[in-house]
Amino acid sequence: MSIIRQDDLIQSIADSLQYISYYHPLDFIKSMHEAYLKEENPAAKDAIAQILINSRMCAEGHRPICQDTGIVTVFLKVGMDVRWDASMSVTDMINEGVRRAYLHPDNVLRASILADPAGKRINTKDNTPAVIHMEVVPGDKLGIEIAAKGGGSEAKAKFAMLNPSDSIVDWVLKTVPTMGAGWCPPGILGIGIGGTAEKAMLLAKQACMGSIDIQELIARGPRNALEELRLELYDKVNALGIGAQGLGGLTTVLDIKINDYPTHAANKPVAIIPNCAATRHVHFVLDGSGAAQFTPPRLEDWPQITWHTGAARRVNLDTVTQQDVESWKTGETLLLSGTMLTGRDAAHKRMTEFFERGETLPVDFTNKFIYYVGPVDPVRDEVVGPAGPTTATRMDKFTEVMLDKTGLLGMIGKAERGLEGIAAIKKHKAVYLMAVGGAAYLVSKAIRKARVVAFDDLGMEAIHEFVVEDMPVTVAVDTQGDSVHQTAPKLWQIRIGKIPVVLE
Repeated sequence: MSIIRQDDLIQSIADSLQYISYYHPLDFIKSMHEAYLKEENPAAKDAIAQILINSRMCAEGHRPICQDTGIVTVFLKVGMDVRWDASMSVTDMINEGVRRAYLHPDNVLRASILADPAGKRINTKDNTPAVIHMEVVPGDKLGIEIAAKGGGSEAKAKFAMLNPSDSIVDWVLKTVPTMGAGWCPPGILGIGIGGTAEKAMLLAKQACMGSIDIQELIARGPRNALEELRLELYDKVNALGIGAQGLGGLTTVLDIKINDYPTHAANKPVAIIPNCAATRHVHFVLDGSGAAQFTPPRLEDWPQITWHTGAARRVNLDTVTQQDVESWKTGETLLLSGTMLTGRDAAHKRMTEFFERGETLPVDFTNKFIYYVGPVDPVRDEVVGPAGPTTATRMDKFTEVMLDKTGLLGMIGKAERGLEGIAAIKKHKAVYLMAVGGAAYLVSKAIRKARVVAFDDLGMEAIHEFVVEDMPVTVAVDTQGDSVHQTAPKLWQIRIGKIPVVLE
């Protein structure tokens, strides 16, 4: 019999969330480095380099890998012989651990959780509550799998109730391209097969937490049908040519992890949940001997990679003109310096309401760029905390009115733009620039000044003014409406040559 003390569980949850906020699992680092070494597309190779450099910086500086520090998901296996020395419920203990982790003064994590999700959507301020799943199992220990799941990758979760005779491979290959690049590939695809609808989703979420071992599986060969399916999907998903950040390339997934469960004869439930480039998760066990201990990895385990700006064009945001913007072409690397404004979902919604009422905005966007970001609060001498881009497609429905009413020259975010957004960009001869998702701390080092200029009640979604120096971006949609995310993956799919592609 083990006696689990309340303080030990709370401390373990808090420590684990701090730990995974700045330490990547080493299997991920190794796999990303292998992808970097073999990548042939310079744009994708550059994106992977930024992710790896960012990862090492976060390990050294103990700051978040990504500005989106996630929604906490916990899987508990509670031994039947466990006893508790606690006055709080298990759920309350876990949420107290989350609260302490996210409010830690030396490494503040971004509070992203909103209560009243269908209504006022009010930030809970401490990233609680967690999503908790409990299972009672034989034994006298408490097993804990914990993840901080980013919203961008969670938004790309997919589910289908296939017919028993339908091909899982065909569905996955049809579905993955529809997920776009908002989940920040390359990463892991967790797949759940069987059970019921909700069971398949849980299986996929748990699969995301597995270690990357596909190369070992390739070396030894499959031992069962599920391993054969993993290998087939790994090969064919990478042959889609989506590549790092959707820029086209050889590596879209680092691994395919699959969990299955018996299902009804009439059903074949299948779920996909991607894990992003932050891939924050850890497993530990409490046996009554105290709080969990988390051993830091060695910095020597990170590859030494130098990021080169090469022939990047330098742009002064304070003097850039419409004529300058029209000269930029998709795939081109820019280094931005000067003043930009920020804004994401809540700010865009509020600005739209200003337009509808005929009111003047509290900030002037004329000839400016807007950066889709919700930064982490700064600590110590930081100007701003990690400040990587959020998924740009969520702002597509606001793009026409923003370009029409504000005089914006362009936008900065991550991943692709949808057809609605591209149409507005082309109509107004604007431009969309892509920053690398998963390189938030690296990006923040380019920000020299930061201040809130509007909507401070929105917290991390307030409008900030950033002054940046040499912030790296890629031209993703030019003034002609050409999108690198539409063209590059098709070209790399053709180059890889394993899957036919239909060119429009």
